[in-house]
Amino acid sequence: MPNYNAYVDYIYTVLRTIKKDVEFTEETDLVAELGLSSLQVMELIEHIEDHFDISISLNILPDINTVGDLARKLQELNG
Repeated sequence: MPNYNAYVDYIYTVLRTIKKDVEFTEETDLVAELGLSSLQVMELIEHIEDHFDISISLNILPDINTVGDLARKLQELNG
């Protein structure tokens, strides 16, 4: 089972394909700072689901704002 850091690292990897030349931290806000569209958020979720072979319920998305929020939620789902 991946740990928190593995999730953060993979989220960074996917974000670098969407937003080039941007530095990411665990506190980076996916929508407010990066300006991800709903389609880009869905693509991010799809990449994560495929990579980690998990299913992410869309009803968790309103609780996720930052990279760290997403990584923590992924860890909870696999815990």
